Amino acid sequence: MPGRGVPFPNHWSRQWARAHPGYRWAPEPPGPPYQPDERVAALDAALGESDEPAVLIAHSAGCLTVAIWATRHAGPVQAALLATPPWVPELTPEQKLPFRSLLVASSNDPHATLEQSERLARDWGAEFVDAGAVGHLDSASGFGPWPQGEKLLQRLVD
Repeated sequence: MPGRGVPFPNHWSRQWARAHPGYRWAPEPPGPPYQPDERVAALDAALGESDEPAVLIAHSAGCLTVAIWATRHAGPVQAALLATPPWVPELTPEQKLPFRSLLVASSNDPHATLEQSERLARDWGAEFVDAGAVGHLDSASGFGPWPQGEKLLQRLVD
């Protein structure tokens, strides 16, 4: 689940999708501004295409999409890796997610403080991981490859 815009070709999520043919994108957003209802509908449609349990991988506003989706829908979701969700209290549900989740935060994310990220993890019932000073964990922050994320994803699904 991408954030509010289309990830650059060198973004870790793009690299993961190229490396793993079984990964699927929820349809990409048209770009800013973030439209939660449209993104939730896109996620629900993507999940409805299969009965297989999904592992969701979300970045930035894509994490909000996952959390909002979980308050409105039920579906075959096994777990979710939530990377650097932004702090948007007027949009963000406070309910626990009905599946296992891991929230990765950055100590210097321009879109959420570490404390705000910890609160999101508590509200959503997610395991909290402080990834250190990794910015917004995007191409602008130097990610590209994100091997730690791949290890976290493996830990999440094992």
